Amino acid sequence: MLLVWLILLFVLPLTRGSTMAPWRPCTDLLPLDLLSQVLLHGRAALEGVHVFQDGDVRGVRFSSPSPALSFPASELFINCSTFPAEFSIVATLKLPHTLQMSEYVFSVLREEGHLLLALRVSAERLQLLVGAPDARQQLTFRGVQIADGRWHSLVLAVSGRYAVLTLDCGIPLELEQKMPFPTNLSTKSSWVHVGSRKRWKGLFSGLLRQLSLLPGSDATLRVCPAAKPSLAELAVPPVLLDFPIKHVDHLSPYEAQVRVMLGPTKVCSQMEQGQLWLDTLKKGLFLCDGTHWLPVLQEKERLDYVDDYQDLHTSSETLDIELFQIPGAGLFAAMAHRAATPGSSLYRWNNGSFQLYQNISMLRAHSWRHVTIGRQVFLAVSNAMHPAEGQREQSVIYKWSVRKRKFVHYQTLHTHSARDWEAFHISNDTFLAVANHRTEAGNHNIESVIYKWNPSTSIFEVNQTLPTSGAYDWEFFTVGTYHFLAVANAFDGSSTYIDSSIYVWFEGAFQDFQTIRTCGATDWEMFQIGNRVFLAVANGHMLYNHGQSLYAINSTIYELDMSTKMFLKFQDIITYSAVDWEFFTLGDEHFLVVANSYDGSSYSLNSVIYRWQGYEGFVPAHWLPTIGCSDWEFFTCAEGSYLMYSSAKTSLSKVFKLRTH
Repeated sequence: MLLVWLILLFVLPLTRGSTMAPWRPCTDLLPLDLLSQVLLHGRAALEGVHVFQDGDVRGVRFSSPSPALSFPASELFINCSTFPAEFSIVATLKLPHTLQMSEYVFSVLREEGHLLLALRVSAERLQLLVGAPDARQQLTFRGVQIADGRWHSLVLAVSGRYAVLTLDCGIPLELEQKMPFPTNLSTKSSWVHVGSRKRWKGLFSGLLRQLSLLPGSDATLRVCPAAKPSLAELAVPPVLLDFPIKHVDHLSPYEAQVRVMLGPTKVCSQMEQGQLWLDTLKKGLFLCDGTHWLPVLQEKERLDYVDDYQDLHTSSETLDIELFQIPGAGLFAAMAHRAATPGSSLYRWNNGSFQLYQNISMLRAHSWRHVTIGRQVFLAVSNAMHPAEGQREQSVIYKWSVRKRKFVHYQTLHTHSARDWEAFHISNDTFLAVANHRTEAGNHNIESVIYKWNPSTSIFEVNQTLPTSGAYDWEFFTVGTYHFLAVANAFDGSSTYIDSSIYVWFEGAFQDFQTIRTCGATDWEMFQIGNRVFLAVANGHMLYNHGQSLYAINSTIYELDMSTKMFLKFQDIITYSAVDWEFFTLGDEHFLVVANSYDGSSYSLNSVIYRWQGYEGFVPAHWLPTIGCSDWEFFTCAEGSYLMYSSAKTSLSKVFKLRTH
């Protein structure tokens, strides 16, 4: 239908001598920049609008539902008064974490106040409200997590009964309605209101960088793929693209002096506007725009070498490290020790090193996972041994006591030789998934459990069970508006060459998405480079029907293919009984470090840091001697960037400092 319409519009000429006026669409098939309609050209002030510099991105914030932020719809639909039946809305916005109520990105209202169309956002929903002549419609996309204090670009394409939402050029989310979008939506005597519904309630509180309407087509192909998916552009107002430097027509030579300041961080205010600051520590040149220092020239960090920084002599071998922050208390490292006495240890980063903070008695702790619910901080530990003969195995959840400034026992859960906990949030709900490895009788084919926090009882309760085979690790991740949970299955009782599974969240539960054949899988690591999504598996060893074990085998990196909507093999890397992958970024460089633990004869092996080389994939860059390496963790703090590793064979863990140039 659209093709026929274009042919009629652009190809067929008018009959010579005809007095009939040529047919025209309501608008040209060009983006209608709603935000530019309300922003004055030049630098004049506009009531209710403030331009903010957020790092290197500019956006506008609205302080009131000012009449200056409204304009007649006839300025958009110049040839008729009907809203297009097929269209796309493109918006780039940043919403605060504290968003609680629904807010309007824009609305179209008739003069008497009747709603014609509106785009509304909340903490976990995005809605297109349509005031059709016969009935009001709501197109609601749930579980859209955009109120996270980060920039997001969204494309909402509507055609007939279908609406498709694409967030940050990710996987499209399709919604089918019972009734098609109305084709007779009259815009006569209506006004467009940007950032509100013409009233204080629902005023948009975030930053808005882009707001466009594209009639007649899906704008996704115009803006995606993008170098920066969260800032994908269709039509950004020029005032938000301009580099904020004062324009000066002419200066005499003696007036053209620019003062360059040196030293530590300087204050950027109206007095310093237009001045330069040379930061010798960050090796960068910055310009003051009156509020923020904007980078003009800045050297990106590049990894030079890895330095042995700190030895942590632990009470026993360590199987896992969990790094986390507690507001007002600092950076902590929870270390899962094999020995029950004195138990596992909690270290705190203090004056540039980790120092012992608390011992917690355990029964062969295997992994830690922290989870935050509001202001509450919890630590879940997976225990791989039962307390006494005939008693059930139990894992424990601890809670941070603000008064005692330490973790105290909170809840006990029945588990089976648990190997891992994974904590995650979906919408407003908090979950904990445990990887049950085997029963007390030695059966590896058992159910692993997903627990959900119950705000009424203030405990974690069973929400769902999933079949697993010697489960070793869970990995939760989000792509666009979709939530995934991958399990690393290690052993089914006779072989390690088995399927590991990826589940997708659908209709309130995790459903089968894809299976991938793995070899004694011990870890999944999801990461993104640009708009590419990867999933790396650490394969531990190959064993089939109790035959000979092979430890020098491939671990594999998979990439999400958007066309097939499947993870496809991207790269194989030879590893030695790998038990962990850790992805990290320094400057513009991306790295993967693998925990090699055993080659069949020795635990003293090199664990390797691989550097991302684009078309070449990951190539080895640094070799780090380790002994029975069981886990890697990356962290940054005021003193720099670090890697930390634990050993499952010695009572020594290490902290390495990443030296950059």
